Amino acid sequence: MNYAMKNKIKMEQQPRMNLSIDQTLPVECEKCGGVYFEEALHIRKASGILTGTGQTTYMPIPVFACKACGHVNTEFLPQELKSLNSEE
Repeated sequence: MNYAMKNKIKMEQQPRMNLSIDQTLPVECEKCGGVYFEEALHIRKASGILTGTGQTTYMPIPVFACKACGHVNTEFLPQELKSLNSEE
């Protein structure tokens, strides 16, 4: 199953809310104020020693990046990445 298909299934599993657009707030880029985002992948890697396979393993993490500047808002990061970013 490809990435787009997994994403579609995940979105279909979320409960549907009866909201109108006037009940929502825009999301703005923390860096430039842009309001258009595109899906991007944050890639993490683990050594083969750690995974026990002998080969480097890559973990794709879907995020939304600002179309204008490429910044990823903190709210779009998984909790584990937020913790890593605060330590750096």
